[in-house]
Amino acid sequence: MIKDRAIQYFMSGYSCSECIVQACIDEGICDECLLPCATTFSGGMSSGCSCGSVTGSQMILGYLFGRANKFGNKISAREKAAEFVEEFKKRNKVTCCRILSAGFSGSERKNHCVKFVSDACEILEEMMKVKV
Repeated sequence: MIKDRAIQYFMSGYSCSECIVQACIDEGICDECLLPCATTFSGGMSSGCSCGSVTGSQMILGYLFGRANKFGNKISAREKAAEFVEEFKKRNKVTCCRILSAGFSGSERKNHCVKFVSDACEILEEMMKVKV
């Protein structure tokens, strides 16, 4: 399960996007070369835009279902991406880091944002159960 591992990484200093990618690396879901890429997606891409939990998950979906993927392009990465965002919004109303974390800073923000890491992992884990 990536959720428990991602939360552990998140609470020990990894960013929201990095913890999801690192947990997926640990589980053999993706290649370790994705971790440095995930760094720039944290904190809403350092601008407060899209939540890093969302963007980290999108990186994994792209890795699994994107062009020349292991499923032979039988599953659309764009459809998976849209499905992920829709489910995340059902749970949290928005995907914007600035809105999700409004009013929180420091360790209080970290404790608040663990919910978004958890939600993203649950959604991602469900989406990775693929029948082709």
